[in-house]
Amino acid sequence: MANNIYLIGFMGVGKSAVARELHKKLDLPLIEMDQEIVDRQGMEISEIFSRHGEAFFRDLESALLSEIANGHDAIVSCGGGAVLREENVSAMQNSGMVVLLTAEPETILERVKGFSHRPLLEGKMNVDAIRELMAQRKPAYENACQYFVSTDGKQPAEIADGIVVLRDLRGI
Repeated sequence: MANNIYLIGFMGVGKSAVARELHKKLDLPLIEMDQEIVDRQGMEISEIFSRHGEAFFRDLESALLSEIANGHDAIVSCGGGAVLREENVSAMQNSGMVVLLTAEPETILERVKGFSHRPLLEGKMNVDAIRELMAQRKPAYENACQYFVSTDGKQPAEIADGIVVLRDLRGI
């Protein structure tokens, strides 16, 4: 079984940026789950949602997580909704450490407002919509994580350094 580092959290909290820093510091493979799904399907996530629906996308996400959990050690930047299925949470918890990255809704809006590939925020790119969706997902994120780190006002390298310390303390 792998000893992965799973980064979970709402879109825009910095999972990808922190994952890149961890990749540099630990020299482990980096898996961007959303990008991996895009590459395998040959279409953007927004297109997968519109053509096949969210459930189909979540099935792809679950299959990929199962594959990762049974693979080799890696840094895994999870899609924002990966924790919505218990089977995904179990796969992550049983194959590594799960770190929840958090940020305030205002920070998230600032980070994602220029991107159109956010299907869950389509037509709702505002602080209130982000806050509401975050509140809906908060229990799932908190249930899945073993550690949490706020990314507000911090650089990705600083956050990665803290995660490396946690990893070392776990003896991985």
